[in-house]
Amino acid sequence: MTDDLDDFKALMDVATPAPDAERRAKNLKLARKNFAHSQGSHAAMRPTVKRGPMARMTEGAKSMLNALSHRGALTATTAIAAVALIMFVPQSRDIVVQPLSRSESPAPAPEADSAALEDLVVEAPVVVEEYAAPVRSKAAAPQQGVSGLVAENTARLGITSGDATHMMVEPEVGILPFPDTEAFSNAEANPLKVTSEEPVSTFSIDIDTASYSIVRSSLMRGQLPPKDAVRVEEMVNYFPYSYTAPEGDAPFRPTITVTPTPWNEGTQLVHVGIQGALPQIEDRPPLNLVFLIDTSGSMHDANKLPLLKQSFRLMLSELRDEDEVSIVTYAGSAGQVLEPTAAVERDKILGALDQLEAGGSTAGQAGLQQAYQVAESMSANDEVTRVILATDGDFNVGLSDPDALKDFIANKRDSGTFLSVLGFGRGNLDDATMQALAQNGNGQAAYIDTLSEAQKVLVDQLTGALFPIANDVKIQVEFNPSQIAEYRLIGYETRALRREDFTNDKVDAGDIGAGHSVTAIYEVTPVGSDAILNDPLRYGAQAVRDGSEEIGFFKLRYKMPGSDQSQLIEQPIAATQSEATDDVRFSYAVAGFGQLLRGAEYLGNWSYDDAIGLANAARGEDPFGYRAEAATLMRLAQTLSR
Repeated sequence: MTDDLDDFKALMDVATPAPDAERRAKNLKLARKNFAHSQGSHAAMRPTVKRGPMARMTEGAKSMLNALSHRGALTATTAIAAVALIMFVPQSRDIVVQPLSRSESPAPAPEADSAALEDLVVEAPVVVEEYAAPVRSKAAAPQQGVSGLVAENTARLGITSGDATHMMVEPEVGILPFPDTEAFSNAEANPLKVTSEEPVSTFSIDIDTASYSIVRSSLMRGQLPPKDAVRVEEMVNYFPYSYTAPEGDAPFRPTITVTPTPWNEGTQLVHVGIQGALPQIEDRPPLNLVFLIDTSGSMHDANKLPLLKQSFRLMLSELRDEDEVSIVTYAGSAGQVLEPTAAVERDKILGALDQLEAGGSTAGQAGLQQAYQVAESMSANDEVTRVILATDGDFNVGLSDPDALKDFIANKRDSGTFLSVLGFGRGNLDDATMQALAQNGNGQAAYIDTLSEAQKVLVDQLTGALFPIANDVKIQVEFNPSQIAEYRLIGYETRALRREDFTNDKVDAGDIGAGHSVTAIYEVTPVGSDAILNDPLRYGAQAVRDGSEEIGFFKLRYKMPGSDQSQLIEQPIAATQSEATDDVRFSYAVAGFGQLLRGAEYLGNWSYDDAIGLANAARGEDPFGYRAEAATLMRLAQTLSR
């Protein structure tokens, strides 16, 4: 060892040789040559596994362990584990997620660059926030208040939650709730009228059924429906009734029944049932349908676009070979997905339906206009053309002004193209706009919440929904002040007309489809009854029963399809009470149910138990189970109202 040190000292004492300029130039020349050569292409290198520091350390540990005895291996393993712990714990602190509440503002750009950046500015695409369902519950979280990755690693290392309190805590992140933007079309319940002051009641008929489906949807979700969502006439008209069919060429026939009131001993119910004629199915004209489908991002839920596709599949089975179908979508921009296609090409139509996907904002700038353009191109003489708008409630279809939208649809209605509206899903259902569009488009508004409801609306009642047998149907009832002291119309608050509108053929009203039935119910208080609620006027004439056999007079106006002139049907309402059929009694049960949901202002002590008992007793023939379902919903409402 001493000899080696002596040799090293001797070398240190030797003077450093002078640099050789010729050799230096030669070395630089060789370096440049090698660098230039390295820029060319060479044969590809053999692929090797890129190993990081941890991998190389593991490989070295394996080699060392192979060379050790069992006792040595155990000692080495313990040492490596200790080193790994020391290395990992400091690193784990670095990967803690920073609190979401902290955010650093970006440094301002230099002023000199602002002009150049302006030249590069482009309009960013619209970003629409979508609401996602929670992907995990709190119970599934590894540790509350600790980052998931850190919690997992600390658990492996045996660190308890108490030992990890020094770590930065990630704030609770919640999923945004679904906004409830639903809007319903309704008004205050019809007030009690004094016959001597206002003997005439006028309204438009209504064949919509959306309200009942919305009520059912709410109850099945464990909630009482919003009161504004309850339109009693739509609940009553949801059910099919076997009223007396018309004879001859008449499109329908009214049947009027006077019976005692189930919820008030001192009043009577005047029940008006109108049954539409059902023409031979083989005689119906060809049908042209344009599906205007909302494919915005909010339609991705299973009970929206997927249910819509399934519903239209059912409908296709009811179309004839000569019928035609076209599909227009709106979401971001309008587009025709399927050109007019004969219903016989079922696979082509189903293929177009299947490719629809929900995504983007609801801004169909020309969706409705394009749908009507396509419909007009499909229409021909003696054919029925209809646009069917299917949406979850976003009606941004190109016309932002509500009045302009109504006028547009009304003009298209007058030209022969009608509009029906189908609602899907809950949360942003714009029922008010649904009603306005359907009423102005001479169509039906329905809400589809299940495939069974789709079967009812688009299969069982398709003919009545798409083929009107009478337009602008209005009802006017004049009550006899000498017989009836007070009266009120149950429902039809949004269908009220002025007295003079009845004879004005320019005033639009509801339509009746083939085979449809319509029900209207008045509660009337006879003169002298103890149930009269209004005190007589001091200076008013006192009503005295005159022995007349009429308590009122019924009038109905309608137009035949394609006609501008209305026709009149009228008949007196006899004072004689009749025995109520199961259809009449069941309609009373549903009318009472609807009034209970709205607040039961005129029902006295009548309760859900009474409604359930009457519905079950008057169920009668119920081939599709609709009436049994109604009784079940009444029971749910009774429980939820407690």
